[in-house]
Amino acid sequence: MPSFADRLAEVVRTKGPLCVGLDPRWEALPQALRPPRGSPLDLAAVAAVYRNFCQKVLELVQPWAGVVKPQAAFFEHCGPPGMAALADILRTARDMGFITILDAKRGDIASTATAYAEAALGGWTMDGQTFPVWNADALTINPYLGRDAVEPFLTAAQKAQRGVFVLVRTSNPGAGLFQDLLCDGQPLYRHVAAEVVKWNAPTVGCYGLGDVGAVVGATHPRELAELRAVMPAVWLLVPGYGAQGGTARDVQAAYRSDGLGAIVNSSRGVTFPFHPDDPEWETKIITAAQRAHAELKP
Repeated sequence: MPSFADRLAEVVRTKGPLCVGLDPRWEALPQALRPPRGSPLDLAAVAAVYRNFCQKVLELVQPWAGVVKPQAAFFEHCGPPGMAALADILRTARDMGFITILDAKRGDIASTATAYAEAALGGWTMDGQTFPVWNADALTINPYLGRDAVEPFLTAAQKAQRGVFVLVRTSNPGAGLFQDLLCDGQPLYRHVAAEVVKWNAPTVGCYGLGDVGAVVGATHPRELAELRAVMPAVWLLVPGYGAQGGTARDVQAAYRSDGLGAIVNSSRGVTFPFHPDDPEWETKIITAAQRAHAELKP
């Protein structure tokens, strides 16, 4: 099987750089998919609606996007039924040909990190038998605990030919509180970027890109251009486009000259461009995906 980086490159060349975030929010879901008003609700019923909605989104955006990023938190909100729905959506997305990124921002040490990594990526091997759990193509991780916390994720990804995306310069308004702190004359995010370059170097494949990516927000276009320049072989996962305020022009600096190197996430902008009572919600998702696909061309 080709490496994660090479598989991602092939998908981006075919479908473009749009990554659709799957963040099911109960209050925003189409009324048509919910139980009738006044019906009793429980977590299993909510999880079933989440599953149905995300399944429909996959079908609607498939012509315009080759990458999807389920956010684990929204499924975990529904407890065990939600986690079962997440597993189903990851499985369905893979079967449909999508590259899947599990957005869980894991970060821990030693055997705990190994357990997180194995569950998210290639699976847990016990007595010679491997048991896939989430079986995602890639996982977002938090490097704050240092190299020994990152290493188990790198090892699991390499073993299973999967990828990781390390938080480097995030899109949230408060990101600068720590990420902009000066250390040895450079902001902290630059030190994290330098380590990502090192971790990525042994995995670079035939497209000149490796399996260890970086999360860099579209809401910081100057830093995005700066980090693209110092991380030429690193895939960038770029959140913040669309509903968070980042524009297609802001993300242009994320691409390499060959048009590869970045995938741009849109969650609410593609999946919730409608009012819950709108009977044309499916058409509006298609229109939003088409627009994003066209806007994001390198």
